[in-house]
Amino acid sequence: MTDASSQTNDLQAVAQALLTHTGPIVVLSHENPDGDALGSVLGLTRALRQLGREVIAPVHVPRFLAFVPRPGELSDRLSSWPEGAMAAVLDVDNNDHVRVAGADLSTFRGPVVNVDHHGTNARRADALAVDPGQPAAAVMVAELIDLLGARWTEEIATPLMLGLITDTGSFRFDSVTPQAFRAAARLREAGARLGWISDQLGQNPVTYYTLLREVLGTLEFLHGGRVVLARVDEAMLARAGAAWEDVENYVGMLRNAEGSQLAVMVKDFGDRVKLSLRSRAGLSAQNIAVALGGGGHVPAAGASLNQPWPEVAAQLDAAITAELARVDALGA
Repeated sequence: MTDASSQTNDLQAVAQALLTHTGPIVVLSHENPDGDALGSVLGLTRALRQLGREVIAPVHVPRFLAFVPRPGELSDRLSSWPEGAMAAVLDVDNNDHVRVAGADLSTFRGPVVNVDHHGTNARRADALAVDPGQPAAAVMVAELIDLLGARWTEEIATPLMLGLITDTGSFRFDSVTPQAFRAAARLREAGARLGWISDQLGQNPVTYYTLLREVLGTLEFLHGGRVVLARVDEAMLARAGAAWEDVENYVGMLRNAEGSQLAVMVKDFGDRVKLSLRSRAGLSAQNIAVALGGGGHVPAAGASLNQPWPEVAAQLDAAITAELARVDALGA
């Protein structure tokens, strides 16, 4: 974990870079944004606009988070970079060009700042703050907003509260720190709409349930029940009248299977596969994801492979077997 003084110094460097930059600031996060990604983008975007800065936030918002942004405050993916722009990349490694959505970072030659809490971050940016000890990027963005000198309002606090709720499992995960509770208290004092967020997140469209019926038909309990796995493909989506974004919350539900240490949700696109992993009881989803070319956190990680599912399945099982063996050896 990064010590508090070091993190503050790093965030001060990010704040200074943002405040001294005179051109537009493009705020970015990862593809298929979760609440922490979207909440961090909205919180920083609203704070910078309050300070009179020109901000562009190209984010595709999934349906289950469509209640958060106001009409017109986010934009479509950039086809070209504005002249004199700075990129502010949140909740993702800025060098992971495949996962950064909204613009093509591989073509960008301007300054980059990066605020992230992933242990796999390559730590390359003009100014950056990376602290894997933080349970959510929103905690770091909240401190960054303090350093920018923005005035706290409900519209800034609410999306950051969303980020905290999302990445802490509503404060149920062991990754929750005392700082996270203090940040939540400050956001609540600023007017964050906690009850509204929770109510909105608890609502699912009909297609969530029609697709769930399909997904449960693929359910497998592997390695003596220690691993629970389910898969979804285009044909299942078509039968359910659903979309890929309807799949996002299923992996958390799978993780609740009694006795399981790892939940795997497989998105099968035919010629490629995306894996969402959630773990508990000392098992590292991150280790498994890294073995497959992905990354993330110890309890939550993912990977994308440009191979069909039968080929990926064998590699996944090998990575899971190795991680289970590691955990078992520690407990021996």
